[in-house]
Amino acid sequence: MAICVKSEIGRLSKVLLHRPGKELEHLVPEELERLLFDDIPYLRLAQQEHDSFAAILRAQGAEVVYLEDLMAETLRANPGLRVTFVRQFLREGGPFAQNHAEELFAMLSEIEDERELVLKTMSGVTGAEMRGLLRESPLTSLTRERRQFVLDPIPNLYFTRDPFASIGCGVSVHRMHSGTRCRETIYGDYIMRCHPDYAGKVPFFYNREDPFHIEGGDILNLREDLLAIGLSQRSSPEGIELLASRLFRDESCPVRRILVLDIPNMRAFMHLDTVFTQVDRDKFTVHPDILTSLRIYDLRRDGTEIRARELQAPLEDVLRDALELDRVTLIRCGGKDNIASAREQWNDGSNTLCVAPGKVIVYNRNYVTNEILRSHGIEVFEMPSSELARGRGGPRCMSMPLVRESL
Repeated sequence: MAICVKSEIGRLSKVLLHRPGKELEHLVPEELERLLFDDIPYLRLAQQEHDSFAAILRAQGAEVVYLEDLMAETLRANPGLRVTFVRQFLREGGPFAQNHAEELFAMLSEIEDERELVLKTMSGVTGAEMRGLLRESPLTSLTRERRQFVLDPIPNLYFTRDPFASIGCGVSVHRMHSGTRCRETIYGDYIMRCHPDYAGKVPFFYNREDPFHIEGGDILNLREDLLAIGLSQRSSPEGIELLASRLFRDESCPVRRILVLDIPNMRAFMHLDTVFTQVDRDKFTVHPDILTSLRIYDLRRDGTEIRARELQAPLEDVLRDALELDRVTLIRCGGKDNIASAREQWNDGSNTLCVAPGKVIVYNRNYVTNEILRSHGIEVFEMPSSELARGRGGPRCMSMPLVRESL
């Protein structure tokens, strides 16, 4: 099957990444908040760290494919798609790109190699690159400094988890919460609809044109018939309900139940997987600060409708019963040390990527949590993280599983 992800922990066979590129060098201090960064990563070291991540994945038997390569292959396989793609990209590029759409289209059309074109749409176009190519704007030129970007960069792209999610044998292509990330979903949409490996083979459970926000970092495949979805800063109750209704109505989809975990609406806990991930059949990492305020809702299929109720039991009991296990262990990020917990959660100590049951990739900087994982029998593969962590996302955030083996 083109897509097959029915758990969080089945052996990872194929995974989608994006190697950080020029878009990170287009981060500037005055644009950081708008582009959702707290600091500017050093690109060369970030790429080295990302290559180490890919090397660990390959060593564990996973095929690594890259977003930029799949999108370039999509354009090569569909020659007429190139113009449509560029036009759409500029149309969604904001008012400055729209205002100079013809000049940008001409510039991008001169890039013959499909991969270079894709990378250029990712890195953005600066005002300096367009000097002499833009038509004069008499008032604007007198009252504003030259704009740094005519087409914004997309620096969050290396977090491939969020623009779409693999659910069973289908995908959910998302409407992102922040306007600066909305164009990220264009690539996945084209790939899943038009790439030879995926075209006509992948059902869509959510579409980027849908009206409500939902993001992939909030979607966890706990079992073939069971999802956990975070109600978070980035995913709305309306979006979750719309996704649930489509999953439940699709007879080919085995999902029959969704646990909705309502986590604090704040940047530090932006997605469910920043505070909660599965590391083995009966073990999960969790940031302890969510446990006292967490509310859990149970969505079930009732014919073709949704039945919803709030659950009152603690998280470990809900998971134990839902997964039909004797017990569930919640491994606390930072253990009982409140300072270590806060520090390591900020650096994605709970954001693990499981490559097989009981085997996870983690950031090396979270040494307290990593030792606690080992003490619970988890095999830990540490990757370097001084630069990648500046984007506020860990190994799970940086990966989109396309195929996992069945448990």
